[in-house]
Amino acid sequence: MRVVLLFLFCRIPVAFAEASESVGWPAGLLVFISFGNIFWTLVLLGGGYGLIRFIVRILELIAERTARFRITIKSLIPIVRIVIWAVIILIVVKGIYDPPIEMLLAGAASVAIAVGLASQDLLKNVFGGLVLLFERPFQVGDKIEVAGHYGEVAAIGLLTTRIVTPDDSMVSIPNMEVMNSPVSNANSGELDCQVVAEIYLPIDVDTQRVRKLAIETAQVSKYIYLKKPIVVLFFNEMYQRKSYLKMRLKAYVMDIRYEFQFKSDMTEILIRALINNGIVSAMDLE
Repeated sequence: MRVVLLFLFCRIPVAFAEASESVGWPAGLLVFISFGNIFWTLVLLGGGYGLIRFIVRILELIAERTARFRITIKSLIPIVRIVIWAVIILIVVKGIYDPPIEMLLAGAASVAIAVGLASQDLLKNVFGGLVLLFERPFQVGDKIEVAGHYGEVAAIGLLTTRIVTPDDSMVSIPNMEVMNSPVSNANSGELDCQVVAEIYLPIDVDTQRVRKLAIETAQVSKYIYLKKPIVVLFFNEMYQRKSYLKMRLKAYVMDIRYEFQFKSDMTEILIRALINNGIVSAMDLE
């Protein structure tokens, strides 16, 4: 890193000087660099950073107040960040310094070379972040599984994608790793998503009664999204040389944030109903 910084401090002034000579300026005359220019550059960058944080905070508050448009509003946050930073950089370059085009190109080329030497992985992460923002395989607010982690997408940055796991941990995954890993999206921008509850039952259980009871159980949950179907499936599985029926109750939750509450709700109510109706005993579920 020190070598790269040294390269930047040594190469950029040389590039500026060469560009100055090409437009008829005295070599090394950097008249556009002054205390005032540097001061206003820092003011604009600091003000831009504060403005972005303020706007993002407002958008997050609005998103949390309306469940219907929460994912849509949050998906705009990464785009807002990029647009505001692009405008600020344009104002700084053209409004404060306004260098000749030859000098601008020379400086940009030198910075590009230095950054390229500094870290190829950094550039891969930045490129991956841009691809994620424009390709949109998932959005902020989606529930995804990537690189062995499952959770709600909290932010899509230029370097990392951050997700909040069910145990409320924030996991930052490099964008390069996200691009190179399979991504499972539970809701794809929708507010609802499918939830699956599994229960093991005796092999001789009355599947018709269980199916009817399971559907009724899901329908009475306060988290259910009734506009999508409820499905009950049975599978035969072996455990310790004994055959069981694995029942899968698949239904949709009205809000992805209630995913695990809904799964627990369906499981608890269904087990209680199966026992109360004499379909299974407590020992059958052990």
